[in-house]
Amino acid sequence: MLRIVDRYLSRELLVSFVAAVLILLLVTVGGTVGDLLNKIARGRIPAELLVALIGLRTVDALTVLAPLAVFIGVQLAYGRLYRESEMAVFAASGLSLTGLVRPLMILALPLATVMALISFWLAPAAVRESQALLQEASKSLIIAGLEPGRFVDLPNQDGKMYVESMNSDGTQFTRMFLENERYNKEDNTTSINVITSASGELFHDANGTERFLGLNDGFRVEGILGQDNFRLMRYQRNDIKLQDNENDTTPDSVKRAAPTSVLLASTDPVQRAELHWRLAAPVSTLVLILLALPLAKSGPREPRYARLLIALLAWVIYFNGMSIARSKISTGDWSNALGFWWLHIPVALIALYMLWSSQQLPKPKGAAAPRRRRARP
Repeated sequence: MLRIVDRYLSRELLVSFVAAVLILLLVTVGGTVGDLLNKIARGRIPAELLVALIGLRTVDALTVLAPLAVFIGVQLAYGRLYRESEMAVFAASGLSLTGLVRPLMILALPLATVMALISFWLAPAAVRESQALLQEASKSLIIAGLEPGRFVDLPNQDGKMYVESMNSDGTQFTRMFLENERYNKEDNTTSINVITSASGELFHDANGTERFLGLNDGFRVEGILGQDNFRLMRYQRNDIKLQDNENDTTPDSVKRAAPTSVLLASTDPVQRAELHWRLAAPVSTLVLILLALPLAKSGPREPRYARLLIALLAWVIYFNGMSIARSKISTGDWSNALGFWWLHIPVALIALYMLWSSQQLPKPKGAAAPRRRRARP
């Protein structure tokens, strides 16, 4: 059975944690949307994948956001209780500072379990799904936004494209029309390029990285608007290189997409570092919650966010320490057995010491010796 104070504090912590998560997600999703919209405008990503990619990237970002959110949530919840003197009431009722750890653990243990599931399973699966969507988009004109029987604007307003019909997977088409214009600032002229084709296909090169339109039996007209020097060519086969789609296959994304079972069986330093990074999500959640409790202690007259700024500075140092350890393990400079434990354990010990020291009563200052009364004769 939970005590009344446990239920009260757990509710305060949960509300502050949810608020911190929503604010951090709003900032992260805002940056993600801006990046994706920029790539969509340049034709790097199909517009149809915007919502899916936002959701998948948000899941991947939770491994960093959730530990920070719970750290901030404890600061906000317990900091308010200290400022409004509710903690003084709890102390007068016999509730010590270590007694506040129990409602923290009610939040911390389930959250650490959820973070382990996200870090070891959901986040890598989200990265793999994102890569699969982008790879599939590069193989089909349908996913890229081209619709049969309709003129479609090319990215960056380079012109228009039309196909009469298309097969089900969007790799082959018939009766294509392509028109684009380029403005030359040097001589203030606009060049036009018109291509027609009786049939064609979308294919990749031997390495599978660059995309081409293979056009059969068509015409190509080139020239400058307002001038008579147009050139007409008829071709039997014409391959046109398309702008590369966004391809999330960088070395960092590849290791983030690797299943945890592969990382456990691998001896590669890069993958071992990635395994420690995934383990850091649930462990750092517990460590940061433990550290947040003594850092949230403040006086009634202290500024509202003074302790929060100190806590954020502590988190920055802690997060940068994990990033340094990840880099050192990846390059083989540090032992794999060392992992991130050189950072987790000292921070946890510092938090425990701060909890212990905050409960110690201050030593009384030296007082003047009592004056003796003179004996009456």
